[in-house]
Amino acid sequence: VQLQASGGGLVQVGDSMRLSCTASGRTFATMGWFRQAPGQEREFVAGLRLSGGSKFYSGSVKGRFTISRDNAKNTVYLQMNSLKPGDTAVYYCTTSRSSLIMSSMWSSESWHDWGQGTQVTVSS
Repeated sequence: VQLQASGGGLVQVGDSMRLSCTASGRTFATMGWFRQAPGQEREFVAGLRLSGGSKFYSGSVKGRFTISRDNAKNTVYLQMNSLKPGDTAVYYCTTSRSSLIMSSMWSSESWHDWGQGTQVTVSS
């Protein structure tokens, strides 16, 4: 699967931003977003299981971020509201050929293909 992410940039605290990721190639069952801040490990942000449409979020973004998809465009979105400096990171979209359960989504090893990453910087 080839993944093309876009939408990153520099915003102010409290602003909103939407990331997009378009997938092509092999089929997949779960789409998601991870992020990696400087000096930190890559962490799970949000996931969406295509079968049934279940959505899952990390505690740090729940209530502020929303993952969604456009089937016609084979695109997944991450709407980020009320952004904080702690959200500053490189954001990666990812897919899995498996229909992941929540407990599996946390691990990057559960995911098979990764986009190139897009930088999100939240300035105070």
